[in-house]
Amino acid sequence: MHPDKLAFGSYSKGFITNVPADLNSPEAKHFKNTIRRFAEEATYIYSFKENKMLYADGWEPLLGYEDHEVSMLTLVSITAPEFAPFSNELNDKALMFLHSKHIEEEHQYSFTIELKKLHKNGTPVPLIWKVGVFATEGGKVTCIIGHAQRNESIKFGSVMRYAAYGPEKSEFEEELNKQLFRYYAISEKEKDALCMVAEGYSFKEIAAAFGVSQSAIEKRILPLYKRFGVKSLTHLISFATANHILP
Repeated sequence: MHPDKLAFGSYSKGFITNVPADLNSPEAKHFKNTIRRFAEEATYIYSFKENKMLYADGWEPLLGYEDHEVSMLTLVSITAPEFAPFSNELNDKALMFLHSKHIEEEHQYSFTIELKKLHKNGTPVPLIWKVGVFATEGGKVTCIIGHAQRNESIKFGSVMRYAAYGPEKSEFEEELNKQLFRYYAISEKEKDALCMVAEGYSFKEIAAAFGVSQSAIEKRILPLYKRFGVKSLTHLISFATANHILP
Protein backbone atom coordinates (compact mmCIF):
# COMPACT_ATOMS: atom_id res chain seq x y z
CA MET A 1 0.00 0.00 0.00
CA HIS A 2 1.28 3.48 -0.78
CA PRO A 3 2.30 5.37 2.40
CA ASP A 4 -0.12 8.21 1.67
CA LYS A 5 -3.02 5.76 1.81
CA LEU A 6 -2.18 4.53 5.29
CA ALA A 7 -4.39 5.80 8.10
CA PHE A 8 -2.93 7.84 10.94
CA GLY A 9 -1.82 5.48 13.68
CA SER A 10 -0.59 2.95 11.12
CA TYR A 11 1.92 4.95 9.08
CA SER A 12 5.10 3.55 10.62
CA LYS A 13 3.75 0.00 10.42
CA GLY A 14 4.01 0.29 6.66
CA PHE A 15 7.78 0.64 6.99
CA ILE A 16 8.75 -1.93 9.62
CA THR A 17 9.14 -5.70 9.48
CA ASN A 18 9.68 -8.71 11.69
CA VAL A 19 13.12 -9.43 10.20
CA PRO A 20 15.92 -9.48 12.81
CA ALA A 21 19.57 -8.63 12.21
CA ASP A 22 22.17 -11.09 10.96
CA LEU A 23 24.64 -10.51 13.75
CA ASN A 24 27.32 -12.51 11.94
CA SER A 25 27.35 -10.12 8.98
CA PRO A 26 30.40 -7.88 8.48
CA GLU A 27 28.14 -4.85 8.88
CA ALA A 28 26.81 -6.01 12.27
CA LYS A 29 30.33 -6.84 13.46
CA HIS A 30 31.44 -3.36 12.41
CA PHE A 31 28.61 -1.80 14.44
CA LYS A 32 29.54 -4.01 17.42
CA ASN A 33 33.01 -2.46 17.41
CA THR A 34 31.94 1.14 16.77
CA ILE A 35 28.54 1.77 18.43
CA ARG A 36 28.92 2.85 22.03
CA ARG A 37 26.48 1.37 24.51
CA PHE A 38 26.08 2.48 28.12
CA ALA A 39 25.20 0.38 31.17
CA GLU A 40 21.61 -0.90 31.25
CA GLU A 41 21.16 0.29 27.68
CA ALA A 42 20.28 -1.55 24.48
CA THR A 43 20.69 -0.33 20.93
CA TYR A 44 19.47 -1.14 17.44
CA ILE A 45 19.90 0.05 13.87
CA TYR A 46 17.04 -0.46 11.45
CA SER A 47 17.17 -0.04 7.67
CA PHE A 48 14.13 1.25 5.78
CA LYS A 49 16.03 0.51 2.57
CA GLU A 50 16.53 -3.18 3.39
CA ASN A 51 13.40 -3.50 5.56
CA LYS A 52 15.21 -5.24 8.39
CA MET A 53 17.29 -4.80 11.50
CA LEU A 54 20.95 -4.30 10.75
CA TYR A 55 22.14 -4.49 14.34
CA ALA A 56 20.91 -5.18 17.87
CA ASP A 57 22.85 -5.28 21.13
CA GLY A 58 22.02 -5.46 24.83
CA TRP A 59 18.39 -6.56 24.65
CA GLU A 60 18.52 -9.75 26.73
CA PRO A 61 19.57 -8.09 30.02
CA LEU A 62 17.21 -5.18 29.36
CA LEU A 63 14.02 -6.83 28.07
CA GLY A 64 14.76 -10.57 27.95
CA TYR A 65 15.03 -10.91 24.16
CA GLU A 66 18.21 -12.26 22.63
CA ASP A 67 19.76 -9.84 20.17
CA HIS A 68 19.35 -12.20 17.22
CA GLU A 69 15.57 -12.39 17.73
CA VAL A 70 14.90 -8.65 18.13
CA SER A 71 13.00 -7.13 15.21
CA MET A 72 11.54 -3.68 14.72
CA LEU A 73 8.05 -5.14 14.92
CA THR A 74 8.92 -6.77 18.24
CA LEU A 75 10.12 -3.52 19.75
CA VAL A 76 6.97 -1.69 18.69
CA SER A 77 4.58 -4.41 19.85
CA ILE A 78 5.97 -4.81 23.40
CA THR A 79 5.05 -1.27 24.50
CA ALA A 80 3.02 -1.38 27.71
CA PRO A 81 -0.72 -0.99 26.87
CA GLU A 82 -1.16 2.36 28.64
CA PHE A 83 1.70 3.87 26.60
CA ALA A 84 1.09 2.16 23.26
CA PRO A 85 -1.47 4.56 21.68
CA PHE A 86 0.66 7.64 22.30
CA SER A 87 3.97 5.92 21.50
CA ASN A 88 2.69 4.50 18.21
CA GLU A 89 1.23 7.83 17.16
CA LEU A 90 4.43 9.64 18.09
CA ASN A 91 6.38 7.19 15.92
CA ASP A 92 3.98 7.83 13.05
CA LYS A 93 4.14 11.60 13.25
CA ALA A 94 7.91 11.68 13.70
CA LEU A 95 8.40 9.42 10.67
CA MET A 96 5.98 11.51 8.60
CA PHE A 97 7.94 14.62 9.56
CA LEU A 98 11.26 13.04 8.58
CA HIS A 99 9.85 11.81 5.28
CA SER A 100 8.75 15.36 4.49
CA LYS A 101 12.25 16.82 4.96
CA HIS A 102 15.41 16.88 2.86
CA ILE A 103 17.98 15.89 5.46
CA GLU A 104 21.53 16.94 4.68
CA GLU A 105 23.34 15.40 7.63
CA GLU A 106 23.09 12.13 9.56
CA HIS A 107 22.15 12.37 13.25
CA GLN A 108 20.37 15.64 12.45
CA TYR A 109 16.99 14.76 13.95
CA SER A 110 15.99 12.67 16.96
CA PHE A 111 13.30 12.37 19.61
CA THR A 112 13.03 10.84 23.06
CA ILE A 113 10.09 9.48 25.02
CA GLU A 114 9.67 8.17 28.55
CA LEU A 115 7.62 4.98 28.58
CA LYS A 116 7.38 1.38 29.69
CA LYS A 117 8.07 -1.68 27.57
CA LEU A 118 7.13 -5.21 28.58
CA HIS A 119 9.93 -7.62 29.41
CA LYS A 120 9.71 -11.03 27.77
CA ASN A 121 8.47 -12.34 31.12
CA GLY A 122 5.65 -9.78 31.13
CA THR A 123 6.95 -7.33 33.71
CA PRO A 124 7.00 -3.60 32.81
CA VAL A 125 10.38 -1.88 32.42
CA PRO A 126 10.64 1.95 32.69
CA LEU A 127 12.76 3.31 29.86
CA ILE A 128 14.06 6.45 28.24
CA TRP A 129 13.85 5.68 24.52
CA LYS A 130 15.73 7.73 21.96
CA VAL A 131 15.38 7.36 18.17
CA GLY A 132 17.42 9.30 15.65
CA VAL A 133 18.47 9.46 12.02
CA PHE A 134 21.49 7.22 11.42
CA ALA A 135 21.94 7.29 7.64
CA THR A 136 20.53 9.12 4.62
CA GLU A 137 20.73 8.91 0.85
CA GLY A 138 19.81 11.81 -1.41
CA GLY A 139 18.35 13.67 1.55
CA LYS A 140 16.05 10.78 2.53
CA VAL A 141 16.27 8.74 5.73
CA THR A 142 17.48 5.18 5.10
CA CYS A 143 18.40 4.05 8.63
CA ILE A 144 17.46 4.96 12.18
CA ILE A 145 19.27 4.19 15.41
CA GLY A 146 17.55 3.57 18.71
CA HIS A 147 18.82 3.58 22.28
CA ALA A 148 16.73 2.29 25.19
CA GLN A 149 17.96 2.75 28.76
CA ARG A 150 16.37 1.50 31.95
CA ASN A 151 15.62 4.30 34.41
CA GLU A 152 13.94 3.23 37.63
CA SER A 153 13.83 6.84 38.86
CA ILE A 154 11.19 7.88 36.30
CA LYS A 155 7.92 8.78 37.98
CA PHE A 156 5.01 8.25 35.64
CA GLY A 157 1.73 10.12 35.87
CA SER A 158 -1.02 10.34 33.29
CA VAL A 159 1.02 12.63 31.01
CA MET A 160 3.36 11.31 28.32
CA ARG A 161 6.68 13.15 28.14
CA TYR A 162 8.75 13.54 25.00
CA ALA A 163 11.31 15.82 23.37
CA ALA A 164 12.36 16.55 19.78
CA TYR A 165 15.81 17.62 18.61
CA GLY A 166 17.05 19.03 15.32
CA PRO A 167 17.53 22.21 13.28
CA GLU A 168 13.77 22.65 13.04
CA LYS A 169 13.01 21.58 16.59
CA SER A 170 10.25 24.12 17.12
CA GLU A 171 8.46 23.12 13.91
CA PHE A 172 8.88 19.44 14.81
CA GLU A 173 7.45 19.85 18.32
CA GLU A 174 4.63 22.15 17.18
CA GLU A 175 3.59 19.65 14.52
CA LEU A 176 3.67 16.82 17.04
CA ASN A 177 1.68 18.87 19.54
CA LYS A 178 -1.04 19.57 16.98
CA GLN A 179 -1.29 15.94 15.92
CA LEU A 180 -1.02 14.47 19.43
CA PHE A 181 -3.36 16.95 21.11
CA ARG A 182 -5.93 14.32 22.07
CA TYR A 183 -3.36 12.63 24.32
CA TYR A 184 -2.14 13.80 27.70
CA ALA A 185 1.34 14.75 26.51
CA ILE A 186 3.91 17.48 27.03
CA SER A 187 7.04 18.32 25.10
CA GLU A 188 10.38 19.19 26.68
CA LYS A 189 10.01 22.76 25.43
CA GLU A 190 6.61 23.14 27.11
CA LYS A 191 7.90 21.51 30.28
CA ASP A 192 10.89 23.87 30.52
CA ALA A 193 8.63 26.91 30.22
CA LEU A 194 6.16 25.51 32.74
CA CYS A 195 8.96 24.89 35.24
CA MET A 196 9.86 28.58 35.11
CA VAL A 197 6.20 29.55 35.53
CA ALA A 198 6.05 27.36 38.65
CA GLU A 199 9.14 29.16 39.98
CA GLY A 200 7.28 32.47 39.75
CA TYR A 201 8.74 33.94 36.56
CA SER A 202 6.47 36.03 34.33
CA PHE A 203 5.90 35.17 30.67
CA LYS A 204 8.01 38.20 29.77
CA GLU A 205 10.92 37.00 31.93
CA ILE A 206 10.67 33.47 30.54
CA ALA A 207 10.67 34.84 26.99
CA ALA A 208 13.86 36.77 27.73
CA ALA A 209 15.50 33.68 29.21
CA PHE A 210 14.71 31.60 26.11
CA GLY A 211 15.40 34.41 23.65
CA VAL A 212 11.90 34.29 22.13
CA SER A 213 8.87 36.55 22.11
CA GLN A 214 6.35 36.66 24.93
CA SER A 215 3.68 35.40 22.54
CA ALA A 216 5.85 32.34 21.84
CA ILE A 217 5.84 31.49 25.55
CA GLU A 218 2.10 32.06 25.74
CA LYS A 219 1.68 29.57 22.88
CA ARG A 220 3.60 27.01 24.93
CA ILE A 221 1.65 27.47 28.15
CA LEU A 222 -1.93 28.53 27.37
CA PRO A 223 -2.86 25.48 25.19
CA LEU A 224 -2.02 23.29 28.20
CA TYR A 225 -5.16 24.58 29.93
CA LYS A 226 -7.43 22.93 27.40
CA ARG A 227 -5.20 19.89 26.91
CA PHE A 228 -5.20 19.02 30.61
CA GLY A 229 -8.66 20.35 31.45
CA VAL A 230 -7.51 22.99 33.94
CA LYS A 231 -8.94 26.47 34.49
CA SER A 232 -6.10 28.51 35.95
CA LEU A 233 -2.33 28.72 36.17
CA THR A 234 -2.46 27.52 39.76
CA HIS A 235 -4.54 24.52 38.70
CA LEU A 236 -2.11 23.81 35.85
CA ILE A 237 0.90 23.83 38.19
CA SER A 238 -0.95 21.59 40.67
CA PHE A 239 -1.85 19.17 37.87
CA ALA A 240 1.75 19.15 36.58
CA THR A 241 3.13 18.45 40.06
CA ALA A 242 0.66 15.62 40.68
CA ASN A 243 1.63 14.01 37.38
CA HIS A 244 5.38 14.29 38.03
CA ILE A 245 5.94 16.84 35.26
CA LEU A 246 7.29 19.27 37.84
CA PRO A 247 9.57 18.30 40.72
